[in-house]
Amino acid sequence: MKKRDKEKSPTPTFDRPVDRHFYEMDRQFTQVNKGAYALALGMAFFGALGLVWMIPFPQLAFLQKLNMQTFLNWGSFYIAVLIYLYLRLAPTLSYAMLFTIGIMSFFIVQLEYVERAGGLSVWFVSLLSLSIGVVGSYLLARKEAGALSPQVFWRLLTLGPIWLWSKVFKKLTIKY
Repeated sequence: MKKRDKEKSPTPTFDRPVDRHFYEMDRQFTQVNKGAYALALGMAFFGALGLVWMIPFPQLAFLQKLNMQTFLNWGSFYIAVLIYLYLRLAPTLSYAMLFTIGIMSFFIVQLEYVERAGGLSVWFVSLLSLSIGVVGSYLLARKEAGALSPQVFWRLLTLGPIWLWSKVFKKLTIKY
């Protein structure tokens, strides 16, 4: 009887909630290449950011008076909430996400310039990116987990980016 108890591997104890989330994600999503997850989750994240960015923001008089109406949009609030939530989980990883969001924001602004020049609209490109990213993430996760609960998939979409950054940090031996 004691031998059987020794064979069971108990769930380790975790100091932070993020460690428990990453442990569970590591156990669920192990077979597929992390690069495929990075591509799919990156496209989904970029698409969501682009769609929120393109929601019209009210023209506030004090912003127009200061000629700063172009610097504030719903994407700014979305970024602030995301970084705050990631900061509560893992501060160092939230900085990596802020860097990632900065790069994505640059590309969204470039897409706005392309749209002004007669190209595709930003909301369409963002919606396409979001759709491909969510479907790709779902297919990758389903390939590994089989039956996939909505809660597990939501965790992959929301915590997946910092989970992937944690893999980079571990490879570079940076403590997060």
